[in-house]
Amino acid sequence: MFIPTAWKLGELEMNDIRVAVIRFPGSNCDLDTVYVLQRVLGVDARLVWHRDFKDDAWDAVIIPGGFSYGDYLRAGAIAARSPAMKHVREMAKEGKPVLGICNGFQILVESELLPGALLMNSTLKFICKWVTIRTETNRTAFTRSIPRGKLLKIPIAHIQGRYYIDEKSLRELEDNDQIVFRYVNDNGEVVEEANPNGSVSNIAGVCNLEGNVLGLMPHPERASERILSPFGTDHGKLIFESMIDYIRRYL
Repeated sequence: MFIPTAWKLGELEMNDIRVAVIRFPGSNCDLDTVYVLQRVLGVDARLVWHRDFKDDAWDAVIIPGGFSYGDYLRAGAIAARSPAMKHVREMAKEGKPVLGICNGFQILVESELLPGALLMNSTLKFICKWVTIRTETNRTAFTRSIPRGKLLKIPIAHIQGRYYIDEKSLRELEDNDQIVFRYVNDNGEVVEEANPNGSVSNIAGVCNLEGNVLGLMPHPERASERILSPFGTDHGKLIFESMIDYIRRYL
């Protein structure tokens, strides 16, 4: 596997930042994520089998998309019981960035690292398309470099992506600035037509209270090179760049 030796982002040499991408049985977006971190951003990113994952060697950890354990029981429910998640919790407590993408979001919710639940899409169908999401906060490790209100074009690919949380807890998320992304139309409006899966309040991603753990259903690793986007954008890269900036400044 390609490992960069002297890649740079701006004036900063990035190869001393180490990011683990955990692979579970059924992960299928892990190589895409490693590719973006290594080839696009020059980070020392490695695939780590979940049984071999330890927290002491990494600056950040990403749980990628896919269908861990075939989505038996509930999506992410079995992976959430992996011993690897104990180490993920320790990293979260230490303030290190923890990112869950799609199935990774489901795993973080099932692990109770993030609140709420992810249910079957309201259409009861698998949805794979580009969507527009609005950045609701820039206080997290993954949005600190993204202006509040910025619209991002990023694709989704899921069947159990409908975010649900009760009304009281939803108000707490709003009060605590934990709603990170919402599905919106091209004008940035939160409307029903822009909601692809029936998520409550059009929520596409949430974070923990501290802002270092993020789960989102859209796939930023699939939107980190302009050549892959029908819009000629690389908005997904902004999320990873923010994570790198956070590590550089605070860890």
